[in-house]
Amino acid sequence: MASMAVQLLGFFLGLLGFAGTVVATLLPHWRSTAYVGSNIITATSYMKGLWMECVWHSTGIYQCEVYRSLLALPRDLQAARALMVLSCVTSVLACVVSVMGMKCTRFARGSLVKSPLALSGAIGFLCAGLLCLVTVSWTTNDVIMDFYDPFLPSGLKYEIGLAVYLGYASACLSLTGGLVLCWSSGVDRSRSPLHLPRNQPSSPPPAFNHIYPPAPLYKPPDALRDNRAPSLCSLASSGYRLNNYV
Repeated sequence: MASMAVQLLGFFLGLLGFAGTVVATLLPHWRSTAYVGSNIITATSYMKGLWMECVWHSTGIYQCEVYRSLLALPRDLQAARALMVLSCVTSVLACVVSVMGMKCTRFARGSLVKSPLALSGAIGFLCAGLLCLVTVSWTTNDVIMDFYDPFLPSGLKYEIGLAVYLGYASACLSLTGGLVLCWSSGVDRSRSPLHLPRNQPSSPPPAFNHIYPPAPLYKPPDALRDNRAPSLCSLASSGYRLNNYV
C-alpha cells in the first residue's frame, strides 16, 4: 500500500511538471524589456517567446504577432523550440507508460511487466525534465550575456521572463517525480520473487550406507557343526569338515 502511494506521488509530480512545461512553452514571457540606462519609458513593454512576440501598452492594449518564418528565426530559438516540444512529447509518453505500470491500474495486474513499465515511465520523466532544464538554462545564459554586453544598445537588452522561471519549476517537478517513481520501482523489484535468495540445503544428503545398513554376517546353525576339533584335511579353518557333506 505504501509503494502504491509513492507511485501516485511520483506520477502526480511528473504530471504537474508536464503541465508546467506545456504552459511555459506556449507563453510569450521568455524575455521581457529591461529598463536600464536611458530606457526608462514604461508606456510599452516588449516580450518575446518561442512562438510569438507581444507588446503591452500602458493603455491596456495587448498585441501579439506569431513568428511567420521558421527559417528566419535565430538558431538558438529554433533549438529551444525543438527541445521544449521534445520535452512535452516525452512527458506524454512517460505519463502513458507510468499509468500502465502503476499498481493501482488493471493493466497486466499480477504480471512481472508492471515494475519495468513504471521504471520506463520514471526514466521518461527524467529525460523530459532534463530537456526542459537545458532549454531554460540556455535561454538564461543568453539573456544574461546580452544584458552585460557593453556594446549592445540598451533598447535591445532583455530580462528573464516569467516563463523561464516556470520552466525551472516544471523541470524540478518532472525530475522529482521521475526519481520518486524510480525509487518505488526499485523497491518493488527487490521484493519480487525473482530477487529473493533461494534456500540452500543446510547439510548434504545422507550417505547410502546410513539408509541401508550392511547385512549381518552369516552364521551356520550349531546342528551342522562337528563337536570334534578341526583337522588338517578340512576345507577351511571355519570349523567345517569335508566328511560332513560327503
